[in-house]
Amino acid sequence: MNTEKKVQTTSQRWIGYLGYRKELEVMDCTIRDGGLMNSSRFEDKIVRAVYDACGDANIDYMEIGYKNSKEIYSVDKFGAWRFCAEDDVNRIIGDNKRNVKIAVMADAEKCEYKTDIIEKSQSPIDVIRVATYIHQIPLALDMIKDATDKGYETTVNLMAVSTVREAELDEGLEMLADSDVGTIYLVDSFGSLYCEQIRYMMNKYIKIAGMAGKRIGIHAHNNLQLAFANTVEAINSGANLVDGTLAGLGRGAGNCPLEMLVGFLHNPKYRMRPLLECVEKHIEPLRKQLGWGFDYPYMMTGFLNNHPRSAMEYNENPEKRGKIVDFYDNIMR
Repeated sequence: MNTEKKVQTTSQRWIGYLGYRKELEVMDCTIRDGGLMNSSRFEDKIVRAVYDACGDANIDYMEIGYKNSKEIYSVDKFGAWRFCAEDDVNRIIGDNKRNVKIAVMADAEKCEYKTDIIEKSQSPIDVIRVATYIHQIPLALDMIKDATDKGYETTVNLMAVSTVREAELDEGLEMLADSDVGTIYLVDSFGSLYCEQIRYMMNKYIKIAGMAGKRIGIHAHNNLQLAFANTVEAINSGANLVDGTLAGLGRGAGNCPLEMLVGFLHNPKYRMRPLLECVEKHIEPLRKQLGWGFDYPYMMTGFLNNHPRSAMEYNENPEKRGKIVDFYDNIMR
């Protein structure tokens, strides 16, 4: 493990409105996070279109799906991108390997990581993204070590931090900072955080983990229409790996739109047009079917700092969808 301490000053964090940090990188999460809206059942042509768009736009990473256990998730109900078998990933990449690192998410307690994650030398996957709740950190540390030992770049998404007591968060960050993980993510799982809270928590992450040599990332949800604003706040507070999705496609209220993020960064390396072309041809046509994006039930769960599952279930019922007052009355009981 790299024990070198890296101190990040305020001037190194702030990029201004026209400048950019060369070390800041971007991850597309369209297929992985969007898969929570359709049980990861994307057609190959859409996955390939997103992959090509990321390549043409010079996006650094594409998170193509999950490495979830087939003992927990039925292959009859869930598509290939809930499992990301190497053959499926290779089928997308084909002979058109782009300069985009492929990432997958491995959930603590939902991934048979010792067997389903094979040696990096045998896999087209580059990055293992471990997702963990605070109480699962001991398991997450084992998963990080396993993936690192197998040759992968690693990140960790510490989820639902808006519900975690500060002393527990500090301890958890200290444990992760002492691991081999490369990047530690601040995750606004419920889309409930405001910019001031993002700034406060980013400073905490940088103080505890950033000064231990860890890169800090941000993954934001849009329940309160703050995903983009919170991502910008995180960037100006020191985040150097930032997530977005095409047209904001993602669970419930969705995520920070990738195309808005690229527009903000001003880095001439990134190109907007390929992203917009993919949105127009492949992503927006899915909106009516999948129904992601800001909606009042998602807003209410965001204000209450609740998981949006109740809003998702409500919106999936055609007899209830649109009856926002009924949802409000039920959730406030």
